[in-house]
Amino acid sequence: MIEGMTRAPHVSERTCIVTRQSGAPETMIRFVRGPDGALAPDIKARLPGRGVWVTARADLVAQAARKRLFARSLKTQIDAAPELADDVDRLLEIDCLQMLSLANKAGAVMAGFGKVADALAHGSVGALVEARDGGDDGKRKLAQAARRDGSTAPVIGLFSSLQLDLALGRTNVIHAALAESGPTTAFISRCRRLADYRGVSIDGATAGGDEIEAKPDNGFAKDSNGS
Repeated sequence: MIEGMTRAPHVSERTCIVTRQSGAPETMIRFVRGPDGALAPDIKARLPGRGVWVTARADLVAQAARKRLFARSLKTQIDAAPELADDVDRLLEIDCLQMLSLANKAGAVMAGFGKVADALAHGSVGALVEARDGGDDGKRKLAQAARRDGSTAPVIGLFSSLQLDLALGRTNVIHAALAESGPTTAFISRCRRLADYRGVSIDGATAGGDEIEAKPDNGFAKDSNGS
């Protein structure tokens, strides 16, 4: 190596079994054959065993299941459920909401229109969260406040009020703000992954700006309490 030069850090990449293109693991979903012989999404890439990877997009996961690419790549007889893409969506959504709950336990979350407006005025907001089923008037007023106060915090509109209630242990959560913190950064990262998977922007709108079809509340309460 030439003196004074440093070796570039090795970047691990994986190959998507659908597109055959390589990418960073965080841009993909890993799948493994579970102990019961069923295909298991491994969104945190921690499960043991040989895994295969699909670019983190719902349409590509559905395509892999439809074309039986998992069995071909894992070189074993394995069936992918027709609803696999929706199952992955649910797991990614739960992962986001669990991180929001952790941020709340760390004291990084403020809920309520007034508290969010005050946080924006003090310039202490790392992310804004708005229930996708909340009223347009409140969203518009907070958007105006954010512009007035020079906030560049991302606005996350991927979740319903009920999901936010369950994650934060409160009722009727429509507006929330997260202070800049490690859990907030992790929450934003997870939300971007979910939005990319759905093919929408992080605020829940499609590329054309239309509202996305509402997803059912995917069992966050069941998964978060261990039942």
